[in-house]
Amino acid sequence: MKTTSTTPALRRAPLVASLAIAVFLTGCGAVKPKPLTHDEIATRVKNDQQAMYKGQEAVTAPLTLSDVMARSLKYNLDYRLKLMETALSRGLLDVSELDMLPKLMTDAGYRWRSNDSGGTSIGIQDRVVSLRPSTSEERVHYLADATLSWDVLDFGLSYYRAKQQADDVNTTDERRRKVLQNIVQDVRDAYWRALGAQRLLGETQALADNIQAALEKTRQAERAGVLPPVEGLEYQRALLDAMTLVNEKRQEMEFAKRELAALMSLPPGTDFTLADATETNLSQVPGNLDQLEQMALEQRPELREEDYKTRIDAIETKKQIAALFPNLNLFGGVGYDSNKYLYNENWAQGGVSMSMNLFRLAGIPAIKRTNKARMEVDDARRMALSMAILTQVRVSVERYKLAVYDHQLAQESAQVDQRLASVARAGSSNQLTSELETLRTQARSMVSRFQEASSYAAAQSAYGRVLNSVGIDLMPEQVAGSDVPALSRAIQTSLLDGEKQVFPQLADAVSVDRPIQLSVSGLPPRVDGDAVRSAVGKVMTSNRLALGSGDDSLSVDLRYSATPGKAAIRAQWDVTVQDRAGKRLLTQSYRSFMPNEITTRSVTALAEAAALSVMGDVRRLATAPETASAAAQ
Repeated sequence: MKTTSTTPALRRAPLVASLAIAVFLTGCGAVKPKPLTHDEIATRVKNDQQAMYKGQEAVTAPLTLSDVMARSLKYNLDYRLKLMETALSRGLLDVSELDMLPKLMTDAGYRWRSNDSGGTSIGIQDRVVSLRPSTSEERVHYLADATLSWDVLDFGLSYYRAKQQADDVNTTDERRRKVLQNIVQDVRDAYWRALGAQRLLGETQALADNIQAALEKTRQAERAGVLPPVEGLEYQRALLDAMTLVNEKRQEMEFAKRELAALMSLPPGTDFTLADATETNLSQVPGNLDQLEQMALEQRPELREEDYKTRIDAIETKKQIAALFPNLNLFGGVGYDSNKYLYNENWAQGGVSMSMNLFRLAGIPAIKRTNKARMEVDDARRMALSMAILTQVRVSVERYKLAVYDHQLAQESAQVDQRLASVARAGSSNQLTSELETLRTQARSMVSRFQEASSYAAAQSAYGRVLNSVGIDLMPEQVAGSDVPALSRAIQTSLLDGEKQVFPQLADAVSVDRPIQLSVSGLPPRVDGDAVRSAVGKVMTSNRLALGSGDDSLSVDLRYSATPGKAAIRAQWDVTVQDRAGKRLLTQSYRSFMPNEITTRSVTALAEAAALSVMGDVRRLATAPETASAAAQ
């Protein structure tokens, strides 16, 4: 009987083995490299482009600095990535906390055999078979069980892993802070360069048109024989060099607008303008470096990240020591088996077990040495980073100090070049050579103004680097609303609060608040007074003075007078500045010689030069009283 019952199974074995081998070989040859198709790549690109710019609020008004920062923090993809990493880290913390719970394992199955299980029994001493072959298990039966187990050692290790994951959440958040601070710094750097280019773009285009017209005149004069070829080419070369310098400065600053668009993640082709109503003030160079260094050591995200890494490593030490302890396992559960030969088909069971790897105890000295070396490395890395941060604080403060000084020089240089351009226009005649020289001085003046705007942007960038080196957070913890205007208002408030911690006093280069009422008198009959007033007003607005009236406005009067001479006229402009009460605050005269033929162009140019000669004093007087008193303290 035994031989007869096993023969069919033995006969089926080769067939089963052959089928298994065939399935295995078929599976091995079924998977081959399959490159992406062009349609799949194009679909992926299209979906990514839609996702990158999805849900953005439209740009409907000129953007202030806080508006640009708000858009950058809301839509910047790098910052979005850090936010997602922080959320992922918090999710992993939730998962690690679940590992500390007891394990409830359930199992259910179906079991089939091709023959009966069973066996015989033999005597230990005489080796005689005492039972005939028998079985206590059905060929087909169902079984299920549920076991609740709690591993004490696994619970302890899971607890330490959860604590490490909690500190990893804090580490990820510090990295997010660092990305935020870097974005704010990049925005500040690009914003002021782009704003400077925007302010001067119109004047630059007008100058380019005039130079292009002058170049055409020199070519015509050269062809007509009015100018010698060498002289004509030299003038053309000089004009082209001047325009090249202007274009280099303009392009250098205009690239900043594209940087801003990238920081805000604006869709390609989106046009926007920057608000020119207000201008952030340069502040005094911080003097208390010890306080700034202390703030940097307490607030810099990199050092806080190192603190959390040290805590993670300390927990790693505890985790390795805990792994050496004996493992205590408690378990209990219920079971079911449909086997009809069983006396009890349902049952409950429980127990306790303890295990320990004794060879792990031999690794205790190595674990101690490794953990000690890890903590020493953490301390050394933190010390090196602290020294680098202290150096950054001092370097950033010194860089800001030099940038403020460079900006002051650039301001003076720009005013001198503007006055030179005004004087050149006043003394120019209708001759081609005179016009060319005037254009050269205007181009030089435009380059100086670009340098002034560039130096101001550099000073603002250095200002931001001081804040960045100290670790000031310019994003509040709580924001009422997630739209761009709400974020902008919150950032504006946070900016002021953060800057006051580092820059407690305003510098001399303060903003202009009091409007200017401009008047021009004493002009000759043939001079267009409106043109003179317009030109002087343009000079004042280009130097960040606001024209208008108000309770605290200043009256600026330019009075023209002239004394005839033999070869030229001695012209004089008397500049008077008064407050609303009529108190005279400033009186200054500007004298120069003019051709005997008085024209609107010459009088206008001298008026511009006279206004520029007192521009620094007028800006100082136009400062709001409360701001001026703060600057004087």
